[in-house]
Amino acid sequence: MSHKKVVFMGTPEFSVPILETIVKSSYKVSCVYTQASKKSNRGQKLNISPVHKCAENLKLTVRNPKNLNSVEEFEFIKELNPDIVVVVAYGQLISKKFLDIPKEGFINIHASLLPKWRGAAPIQRSIMNLDTETGISIMKIREDLDAGPVMKKIEVQIDESITAGDLSKNLSKISSRSIIKTLDDIFNKNLKFIEQNHKQATYAKKINKDEAKINWNEEAEKILAKINGLNPNPGAWFIYKESRYKIWRAKIIEKSGPPGTIFNDNFIICCGDKSLEIIEIQKEGKNKLLLKNFLMGISFKRGDELK
Repeated sequence: MSHKKVVFMGTPEFSVPILETIVKSSYKVSCVYTQASKKSNRGQKLNISPVHKCAENLKLTVRNPKNLNSVEEFEFIKELNPDIVVVVAYGQLISKKFLDIPKEGFINIHASLLPKWRGAAPIQRSIMNLDTETGISIMKIREDLDAGPVMKKIEVQIDESITAGDLSKNLSKISSRSIIKTLDDIFNKNLKFIEQNHKQATYAKKINKDEAKINWNEEAEKILAKINGLNPNPGAWFIYKESRYKIWRAKIIEKSGPPGTIFNDNFIICCGDKSLEIIEIQKEGKNKLLLKNFLMGISFKRGDELK
């Protein structure tokens, strides 16, 4: 199915392997769209997205408008006359007039089993919600967010120790392995598009920094799910002696005591039911440390309370 023209839209690291796979195939990537560069926190340096970097390395045409839905971009894509547009975590809503340009429409790879977890943070939400499975859904884009008919779903088990970072890499790999067969099937008319059951839709709203604060009254399993679901970004945190600490990895142990107190000399922390043993932790402004290295640099007493 060679020489069909593809426009690719994506922004984070998750999208990169899928773009690379399409470029290596017989499909022709006419243009790559990605989110506009952001200024870095420390100064005025512009940070370009992982997809932007990848596209430049592959010598592809890149466009990164602040607003996709302009007359200029509409005319540009129309002029390109793509056969299909592939969208993977692009980060902007696409208006209806664009959806009619490509012959085979816009398809989207979304990191959940739709209609569950439509929206911005499906990977984090699935872990934080203690789901036992997730996956990817490949769907046709309609105007409503993640509501189009689905042509393919691939399921993945969620292990209780997996982080959002690891799950994201895994789902990205699965997506990149599936994309060429999916495109072939679309052009060969081999796929059925199945409407989602909109009544069952749930939404994975963007992670709010405040919700990353650990509530020690919750069950240990729920707290661990928050730690894993918010690793690597933004990280689940607590306050101890006026300083903020992020827990990056931990495991549940069968000890109990008053929630939010330090149980013993190994900095075991009591939760609503059981306790958490920390594996990796970070004090604000410092590097991540394994527990044994962390314990060498902190003075604490059993029974101290964390906030």
